[in-house]
Amino acid sequence: MTANTNSGHVVWHDLLTHDVAKARAFYGELLGWAYEVEHATDFVWKSGEADYPLIMADGQAHGGFVEIGAGETPRWLAFVSVADVNATTDKAKAHNASVQKPPFDVPGVGRSSVICDAQGAMICPYIASHDYPPPKGVFIWDELLTERPDEAAAFYSMLFDWTCKTTHVGAQGDYVSYAAKDGTPVAGGMHFQSSKTALAQWVPYIAVSDVDATVMLAKSLGGHVVMPATSIEHVGHSALLEDPTGAMFGILLRRGHIRGR
Repeated sequence: MTANTNSGHVVWHDLLTHDVAKARAFYGELLGWAYEVEHATDFVWKSGEADYPLIMADGQAHGGFVEIGAGETPRWLAFVSVADVNATTDKAKAHNASVQKPPFDVPGVGRSSVICDAQGAMICPYIASHDYPPPKGVFIWDELLTERPDEAAAFYSMLFDWTCKTTHVGAQGDYVSYAAKDGTPVAGGMHFQSSKTALAQWVPYIAVSDVDATVMLAKSLGGHVVMPATSIEHVGHSALLEDPTGAMFGILLRRGHIRGR
């Protein structure tokens, strides 16, 4: 993978969770994921040694699991390909974002940082140090849940050179679609309020073949339904869930214009 061909695309996902073992069991049962564990003697997410379980599906690694501290919020974290991690991080700081983790290198993988926008949503600018193509077929969409979607759209269009389009989607209100420079739709954003947390957050949508059956299975495995299954014209059938460790994610049986992953 090179930054030129994938600039602005979401290319990786990490789950930040307080209980990696519970998360592995849940997603493995729910989605059939297998794992390959890499052991780091100097883990980039915290000092010392740690295991990093890679999410494996269809012969590819699609993301990983990271154990976080008790005071941190469980969430999925998206990595967006950029041309220059340092410059993107500096640009984010100049527009009221905070830097949760300054630019760092993972040998053989790439360079990234962790930033938090003014509303609390966390995301990672990233540039690969290899030429492997990004994985496809598992994580197929990313969505920003926020109380101020217009403010968010201005920030992310500036940060990643995304173009934005706002569409009214009926009872769901307005939906912001983000596209990379090459025109590929890469993410979206919608108005979302939660009594659980005031923080905005990015959530990934994972491809499934049956949304309703997956919702039922998730509930039986200790997951929770945040938004019940619904169909949106030209998009697909989807639901928003929370895993047993507290991280939100979506499931999607897509149709229509969401493409590229």
